[in-house]
Amino acid sequence: MKISYDLDIDALYIRLLEGQYECRTVQLTEEIALNLAADERLVGIEVLDAKETLGSGKVPEIVLENLTVRAA
Repeated sequence: MKISYDLDIDALYIRLLEGQYECRTVQLTEEIALNLAADERLVGIEVLDAKETLGSGKVPEIVLENLTVRAA
């Protein structure tokens, strides 16, 4: 999983699956869209206007809970 933030356009992207996928986009709201692979797996989540949508006017804090690290 990768989480990226583009300060210039205030967009947050959470990529759940690595690799190349032909995706369709499902718009949940004006700010939130899901990218789905052909087999309906969730590839990523895009959040526009991320500061307002997720962070009350600032870049949202990311907290990771209950994660175990696996060796590569």
